[in-house]
Amino acid sequence: MGKYFGTDGFRGEANKDLTFDHAIKIGRFLGWYYGARLNKKAKVVIGKDTRRSSYMFEYALCTGLMASGADAYIMHVTTTPSVAYITRVDDFDCGIMISASHNPYYDNGIKLLNGNGEKMDEETILEVEDYIDGKLEIPVSERDAIGRTVDYVAGRNRYIGHLISMSKYSFKDVKVGLDCANGASWQIAKAVFDALGAKTYVINAEPDGYNINTNCGSTHIEHLQKYVVDNGLDIGFAFDGDADRCLCVDEKGNVVTGDHVLYIYGLYMKERGKLLNNKVVTTVMSNFGLYKALDKVGIEYDKTKVGDKYVYENMVQTGNRLGGEQSGHTIFLKYETTGDGILTALKLMEVMLAKEKPMSELAAPVVFYPQVLKNVRVKSKPDAQNDPDVQAAVAKVAEELGDTGRILVRESGTEPVIRVMVEAGTKEICEKYVDSVIAVIEQKGHLA
Repeated sequence: MGKYFGTDGFRGEANKDLTFDHAIKIGRFLGWYYGARLNKKAKVVIGKDTRRSSYMFEYALCTGLMASGADAYIMHVTTTPSVAYITRVDDFDCGIMISASHNPYYDNGIKLLNGNGEKMDEETILEVEDYIDGKLEIPVSERDAIGRTVDYVAGRNRYIGHLISMSKYSFKDVKVGLDCANGASWQIAKAVFDALGAKTYVINAEPDGYNINTNCGSTHIEHLQKYVVDNGLDIGFAFDGDADRCLCVDEKGNVVTGDHVLYIYGLYMKERGKLLNNKVVTTVMSNFGLYKALDKVGIEYDKTKVGDKYVYENMVQTGNRLGGEQSGHTIFLKYETTGDGILTALKLMEVMLAKEKPMSELAAPVVFYPQVLKNVRVKSKPDAQNDPDVQAAVAKVAEELGDTGRILVRESGTEPVIRVMVEAGTKEICEKYVDSVIAVIEQKGHLA
């Protein structure tokens, strides 16, 4: 990770950590790097979520791009996976998504994608950061070399058509609940499910610039759980702010996580001879229960660091076709280069309709170990993580748990926090061990 960009872009509080000036400079660099530097005019596509500050950053990025001679194609409010898809299929030099995903409205982020719709490589990111820090000078464009903006809502519509084409079944008479988190999926998700014939029930699809992720979406799925049960729905799907993740609620109101998705769709692929390498890709945050369920049906797995970036890298290197995170980022490599919440929902619908079983039955073989995860806001992530006393506390917990559980302490890639997670036989044991490590972090003065 660089100085400004983490595992999922440049993220922080709008106009405090991530400013209008940063956005202009990012646009200036990308317009030059993909255009004037190569003696051509760059084409860059931009999408944004519903945060009030996303509009400001959109115009700032366009200003920088045009000043460097690039043409900026604006998709307006749309999802991160839609930008990745359109960047790739419409031959853009790069793509930009303005979003802080599941974070509160006052945060925002700038995610950069290469021409293949993949997260930008570290080398280019470091050059962007050098320009932000004034270590690199680039010329402005003049006269007929100055760029322009192009309304590209057609790209969003093309993406909607792509999603509709992904379904092998009609959703006729299936009652589906959608929680759009007052975010980027608020127009797209309903359009897709309606087109496929579902009886669609939508909540949290009235964005006002400030209510994105507020007590809704995949980070507050309890509201969708109640809604599904109260309305007698067959299934429900909750997205995050930029809709690159999806969690599911079965007909009984139980949560179906990203780990369940890997099991359900991995088994479906295996049964049809489609699971290349007989393997799915998980992260170190996946639950023991997933691995036990996969072992039982003879599916192997790789484990990566946390972050869909690392899951995707593994998939590209190995040819594995299915991977994801417990939080709901699921990558179907045959179709897309990034996690896509709406596509995940469509794929779960496919399994449910193909097997003619309710989601509760499909998810039942994955029985989770109790897990407690707490986020600790710290002054310095490396200092807290590498403190000898903290490491000793973690080692002590690991020794006491033995083969009855596990502890994982890691730095967040997008926030100034250390994540402390324990899985064990009971929630009480998990709480005890998590709190014991957090107590040491606090005693050593690392709390922010």
